[in-house]
Amino acid sequence: MTKKLLAEFIGTFWLVLGGCGSAVLAAGVADVGIGWLGVSLAFGLTVMTMAFTVGHISGGHFNPAVTLGLVIGGRHDAKELVPYWVAQVVGAVAAAVVLYVIAMGQADATGVGGFASNGYGAASPQGYSMTAGLLTEIVMTAVFLIIILGATSSGAPAGFAPIAIGLGLTLIHLISIPVTNTSVNPARSTGVALFADGPAMAQLWLFWVAPLIGAAVGAIIWKALSTTGD
Repeated sequence: MTKKLLAEFIGTFWLVLGGCGSAVLAAGVADVGIGWLGVSLAFGLTVMTMAFTVGHISGGHFNPAVTLGLVIGGRHDAKELVPYWVAQVVGAVAAAVVLYVIAMGQADATGVGGFASNGYGAASPQGYSMTAGLLTEIVMTAVFLIIILGATSSGAPAGFAPIAIGLGLTLIHLISIPVTNTSVNPARSTGVALFADGPAMAQLWLFWVAPLIGAAVGAIIWKALSTTGD
């Protein structure tokens, strides 16, 4: 169990540092910024690289919603749900601390602004409503769980799951960054919300509730779809 939790800590740490770090440090740089496309790729690459690296140790969840979905889908032991959540949130917060220190090291830094946090209304990148944000996060997380469960099922080609999952997360970000800045991961949202300016902490509830609901929905849909029983 200790190795599993350490793997989840490291994987979630990398997801937040790589994904949110690309948004905070590289997305808006004049002339050379990577933009939303680059951030989307960064999130997908963090999951893909860590799924290949430590997925064989812990399952490579790096996300409380994924762990819940896998428990509901019969792929993971329910007794490990809370310990996994703790490791994931701690990993996300640790990454946010590192990212905050780096961001504040800029010569003219006066604050971190939104700090890649998730939000709706005025905190949405394009001003989308709470309802739009809620629906987006539920649907995107549900599809993410279907991708994960399908790519790791016994009927799927062996060894390719991290690629499908990483590209799936990239596509999810390409769709939903304008709406909520894309969460589909309560740990990712929690880590950066602790340091962000604005309403990130007040709106954090949505980025726990919606991904957890979406994960449950995705797991139920996959169980209805599955022809292999897993």
